Amino acid sequence: MTFSDCKKDKLTLNVADKIQFSQDSVLFDTVFTTLGSATKNIRIRNKNSQRIKISSIELQGGNSSSFIINVDGAKGTSFSDIEIAANDSIYVFIQVNVNPTNVNTPMIISDAIHVFVNGNKQTLPLEAWGQDAYYHFAKEAIKLKDGRYLTYSYVDTLKNSYTANGKVFTWKNDKPHVIYGYLVVDSLQKFIIPEGTKVFLNALAGIWVLPGGEIQVLGKKGNEVTFQGVRREKDYADEPGQWDRIWINEGSDNNVINYAIIKNGFIGVQAEVLGNTIGGAGRLKITNTRIQNMSMWGLYALAYKIDGGNNIISNCQEYSLNILLGGEYSFYHCTFSNFWEKDKPREKPAININNYTTQQVLPNIVYFGNCIVDGKRDNEINLDLKTTKDTNSVQFIRFSNCWLKTSISTSDTNRFYNVRVSNNPLKYKDLANYKFETETGETRIKGFDNLQAKNDAKVYIRDIEGVVRNTGTPITIGPYYIP
Repeated sequence: MTFSDCKKDKLTLNVADKIQFSQDSVLFDTVFTTLGSATKNIRIRNKNSQRIKISSIELQGGNSSSFIINVDGAKGTSFSDIEIAANDSIYVFIQVNVNPTNVNTPMIISDAIHVFVNGNKQTLPLEAWGQDAYYHFAKEAIKLKDGRYLTYSYVDTLKNSYTANGKVFTWKNDKPHVIYGYLVVDSLQKFIIPEGTKVFLNALAGIWVLPGGEIQVLGKKGNEVTFQGVRREKDYADEPGQWDRIWINEGSDNNVINYAIIKNGFIGVQAEVLGNTIGGAGRLKITNTRIQNMSMWGLYALAYKIDGGNNIISNCQEYSLNILLGGEYSFYHCTFSNFWEKDKPREKPAININNYTTQQVLPNIVYFGNCIVDGKRDNEINLDLKTTKDTNSVQFIRFSNCWLKTSISTSDTNRFYNVRVSNNPLKYKDLANYKFETETGETRIKGFDNLQAKNDAKVYIRDIEGVVRNTGTPITIGPYYIP
């Protein structure tokens, strides 16, 4: 053993020798009461040339603290006589658990870790934001064919979370709603989510409107209804696939989603016929809504009817819009953009439309008026269509006064009327933050000066920001009105 080795093995008692924290504080973003949060960690470093003994590591709040620490594999609030070798370090893991309160706005929970070494007291501040919420826990389960269980509860299970008028259930929006499993809207029930409601969904959670049920999401400009994953740490702010979907079945022609922000799930909205009857009641009106960062599809429709206006559906692992087995669809002043940049590359275009099963060709009416289709791929449109001599099978697919990023032929003027096609994407103000308003100098979406463009602009006379479109001048397409 060398002299240097002997020196390292010696314990320093010098008051000048201290430890170092790997960061000067630990901040937990908003976490919900009773759910805790992800564990964070710090390192306590001994940068001295000799061993050092920590007399104690303790939480300032002791046993009443909302925080728990783990040192060398043991959980607690206080630890003593911990040695760190020269030029070495140890990890301390920190978790926060927020107790329920009746506070409806975020509250600050503070504490600190005190480390006593060689007569010195060193402090690491801890801080978390906590918030009370309505918790919708799964009460029942259905066994699926693959052996897994689909867990769920009904929208009227948590009595204090809504007001009721017969079969109409309106959520309270004074606190966030946290959903475990599926929240089910039963047949003949009407479920209303008012403006400003914040909805947080756990892994594999979703909202399921059964055949005959109805949902109305009634956000307003500046007071949108938000759907996102339950994790609030910064690492999850833009992480897709954190929850499942909003799933709407047939039965009601009055399903509405207005001014919603739907993000970081698997499928944003799925509207489909669940039974064997195609062409019956079942319609969704979706307006002024943003669906973004889905690990599968943004808007998925199967043999349904959808009316859309001023929507931005963007950045999904596969399709932003996926239409299968026909149906009736109209989209005005919408943007379907896909600039997905996650770890797994995107292989699908922004829009996919299919109109058949293996047995038959189905009626299909899809109209895009004054819309934008954009993305990173050379072709962002896939039309997987079959025709039939059966006059009952109506086929009408039309892009009118649209800007398209595509390599498919647009020479058929019945299908592509006054469209502009480019290999270069539009220039947007802030793609990284899903702001799909084009830059001031972007003129490729302006100047659509024909009667059809003006009439389509009148369908949604206000843009996504509430600005009135001037339909007497050449039209700017897309969700934003730019004079």
